[in-house]
Amino acid sequence: MTDLPTFPDLKGQSVFVTGGGSGIGAALTEGFLRQGCKVAFCQRSDATAFCDAMEQKTGNRPLFLPCDLTLVDQVQLTLSTAARVHGPITVLVNNAADDKRVETAKIDEAFWDWSMAINLRSYFFAAQAVLPGMKAAGGGSIINFSSISYMMADTGYVPYITANAGITGMTRTLAREFGPDRIRVNALAPGWVLTQKQKDLWVTPEALATHVARQCLKDTLDPEDIVGGVLFLASKASRMMTGQAMVIDGGVVVTG
Repeated sequence: MTDLPTFPDLKGQSVFVTGGGSGIGAALTEGFLRQGCKVAFCQRSDATAFCDAMEQKTGNRPLFLPCDLTLVDQVQLTLSTAARVHGPITVLVNNAADDKRVETAKIDEAFWDWSMAINLRSYFFAAQAVLPGMKAAGGGSIINFSSISYMMADTGYVPYITANAGITGMTRTLAREFGPDRIRVNALAPGWVLTQKQKDLWVTPEALATHVARQCLKDTLDPEDIVGGVLFLASKASRMMTGQAMVIDGGVVVTG
């Protein structure tokens, strides 16, 4: 990841990444660390070993804060703790998600509510929590991870797809609401990124071949392929870009 572009304005910025210790989130944490950012992240499982590895690789240690993102009070406490340690959060990346597959006929109220809590509700309350600090800092950037799954009308995980459509709508209205304070809010919709979780649970040779056939670019996506787009949205290089949905999927869906 040493060949990433450098965005000088990111150096020293207080960055928070939800789910920043594994999958795409881990790549984002490393990418921001390499920019010289003060990075905090959360997840439920212990990430001490990951922090050790990041410090060794980048010379910059992230702050790990355990958090269950389905609990609003924990989201608020975690973000306030990060801001107390690193200063007001000026870049928030709402990355954490869970695309658990459950047949539509077997979805009950508890599963629906849990999926909305992790995949949508946590995004709103995280954005709400960083708003005062971003106002005081004179601006900031919020990046909400969505997915191309809702654009493709995919099947097998209705709550997740519904949440990702909601994320795009929420992004647009928060961009309008937060804009007067120079706080930008954008969404980023990845394609099928081959994280270890995806490889363990969903990737088969047949499914992967079918998906790659839909792409204009025939290479598979790795977590590192998403980092550059997030750094761009976080930096002043995109200072007049807000309310938008950036797609990084190898050319599956068409926007515009």
